[in-house]
Amino acid sequence: MNTETTKPRLIARAEVIKRVSLCKASIYKRMKVGEFPKPINIGGRRVAWLESDIENWITERLALAGRAA
Repeated sequence: MNTETTKPRLIARAEVIKRVSLCKASIYKRMKVGEFPKPINIGGRRVAWLESDIENWITERLALAGRAA
């Protein structure tokens, strides 16, 4: 039995784009209106998202489309 807790994992913008199949502009437009998770500033101009936030967003989209994850 695995007793380790899952640690939060950050993923870079390029990985987010790949996972959600949206371009950078679409992601930022959706963020602006509250339809996409906001990133965390990790220094300078670099941002990253919590992997769990992106996975939850994908799961929500599947539910809206009537598909189970």
